[in-house]
Amino acid sequence: MLQGVNLEIEQGKITLVLGQSGVGKSVMLRLILGLLKPDQGEIVVNEKNMVLCKESERDLFRKRCGVLFQGGALFDSMTVGENIAFPLKQQRSFTEIELKQKVHLKLEQVGLHGIESKWPAELSGGMKKRVALARALALDPEILLLDEPTAGLDPVTGRTIADLVHQTQTRLGATCIAVTHDLTLIEAMADRVAILHEGKILAVGTPQEMLASTNTTVNEFLKGVEL
Repeated sequence: MLQGVNLEIEQGKITLVLGQSGVGKSVMLRLILGLLKPDQGEIVVNEKNMVLCKESERDLFRKRCGVLFQGGALFDSMTVGENIAFPLKQQRSFTEIELKQKVHLKLEQVGLHGIESKWPAELSGGMKKRVALARALALDPEILLLDEPTAGLDPVTGRTIADLVHQTQTRLGATCIAVTHDLTLIEAMADRVAILHEGKILAVGTPQEMLASTNTTVNEFLKGVEL
């Protein structure tokens, strides 16, 4: 699937990795998180090769990350409040009052209020995505990984999610990697854009550079042509 991805992620920026379905975008995120091990090569974070690290070191790295899964991956057996509190309980000791305050704050940050007691099944697709984003941001991560953040959403809701991601990244100064096939996100939230094609990075640049590219394959992809 991936055949030698060479990509440098800029700290404190939003890097958008574009690619059609099945090219390995989600696999790339799993490799970064250390959930999969590459057949060869390096994954370097702050000059440390994570491939050679002990599992305990990878666990420490994962604690610095917030992850938004493609389908949201909310726990159906937990309320909204319990979903957002889950990572807080796993990694730090908070009182019940502190947990409630933090859950309330995270919901406020994604434009939701007073839905702590609702169940995921009671929410629309856009609300589920925002709750999942609130959970990903629960610990104010240094690194934010987003797998198809606007998948399954209508254009208006998708733009709302993009705006929330951009605002949050700016507020936290987080390093953000978003993988998607949604071309509207190029101008909506990206600082840098990389195109993943046939298992390799075809091109990398700013949104303006990519949109002005003279590379035929890049142009066809950005016009939505099947490659």
